[in-house]
Amino acid sequence: MEALRPRLSLPRILEMNLGFLGLQFSFGLQQGNMGPIYSYLGADEAQLPVLGLAGPVTGLLVQPLIGALSDRTQSKWGRRTPYFLIGAVLCAAGLFAMPLAASILMAASLLWILDAGNNITMEPYRAYVSDRLNPDQRQAGFLTQSAFTGLAQCLAFLTPSVLVWLGMSQDWVDEHNIPYTTRAVFWIGAVLSLSTIVWSVLRVPELPLSEAERRHIEAQPTGLGATLREIGSAIRAMPPAMRKLGVMSLFQWYGMAGYWSYVIYSIGRSVYQTSDATSSAFRSAVLANGEMAAFYNLVAFLGAFAMVPLAKRWGAGPLHALCLLLGGLAMLALPHADTKAMLFLPAIGTGLAWGSIMGNPYVILSNAIPAQRTGVYMGIFNMMIVIPMLLFAFVMGELDLGFAKLGLGVYEHVLGHDPRNALSLSGVCLILAALAVLWVREGRAGAQAQAA
Repeated sequence: MEALRPRLSLPRILEMNLGFLGLQFSFGLQQGNMGPIYSYLGADEAQLPVLGLAGPVTGLLVQPLIGALSDRTQSKWGRRTPYFLIGAVLCAAGLFAMPLAASILMAASLLWILDAGNNITMEPYRAYVSDRLNPDQRQAGFLTQSAFTGLAQCLAFLTPSVLVWLGMSQDWVDEHNIPYTTRAVFWIGAVLSLSTIVWSVLRVPELPLSEAERRHIEAQPTGLGATLREIGSAIRAMPPAMRKLGVMSLFQWYGMAGYWSYVIYSIGRSVYQTSDATSSAFRSAVLANGEMAAFYNLVAFLGAFAMVPLAKRWGAGPLHALCLLLGGLAMLALPHADTKAMLFLPAIGTGLAWGSIMGNPYVILSNAIPAQRTGVYMGIFNMMIVIPMLLFAFVMGELDLGFAKLGLGVYEHVLGHDPRNALSLSGVCLILAALAVLWVREGRAGAQAQAA
């Protein structure tokens, strides 16, 4: 049985998750700007999945390791807090330097630093919610994180358009074709990511470890080898519900990777009739995507709060399946929108899917895993996010290294180098994910009735 924690009021739950606002503002900047930054610097659309490998690779390597290490950490600052702070500093540094990139190689290198910082922070933050809240408050905790994800990404996507509305020219670019609006929003993100995480740490500190928790940690072997063995042991003992969530994650995250990689380019073709990344029309497509993405993240923000009572009534799994279905239908419809105004109708489905993705799977997961292994299982669950993204990069992308080509080049050779076809494929993947999540039976790890 898990020991009961002090119950937190909703304002305190909001404060403990405020750091997610800064963290997800950073992710929103990446989703909305990394493809265009690479294009401004001369990259081809077919290269984008491979150039985006930093996120999934660092997630695959860093998050399980950090999750396992944080499970075993004892320090005067807490169990998870050191990782929050180290990650926040790296993230802020990457955000500050990214819009100053002078080459594709420099941008790709900075993305590795930025993603390392994000990933060092992410899974300890997920585990922190599970540590700090009783099971009956975890839905509120994780769906609050989902709400902050929607709000943060709404702000990240909308801020460049706000700067243009305030008088900055969308065509004011530096010598590397990167707009100054991009530079400004990345610097805002650097300040926001660091300040919000520090606020959360100071306002809602971790609970002191109980004597039983200390004894458990001290009884564990130490060192990198022991940590890797712990990850392997946790994978072998993975609860059945978590294994089945992996099937859902395969389709869910393959679809989302395709959406983030190619939605701007689809809008460029269908609404602005351009594929030229140096044109003013393409910069209009970037801003239009930002406004649409701000809207769908606002839907995710509001929808996450509405999902709290619905998840209790219907179950997190069926609710997630419905939201994924709506998201898949939205992605199938989006390539057929030929005016800016038409983009906002499918954005409703995308927003509901995104709001659910960032909350409901973690509700299912947190109730299926043992409390003493929360960090390592949250890290392993992230592997189920990044492996589909790695698969997407390898299958869709193609990068000529001179001595060899990396990737199968499906975008070029099967989808006709057309981003609208890539979005349609993403929609099919989300519908398959909706079917897969219905296979998962929810259960409580502490009740010895893990989901089968």
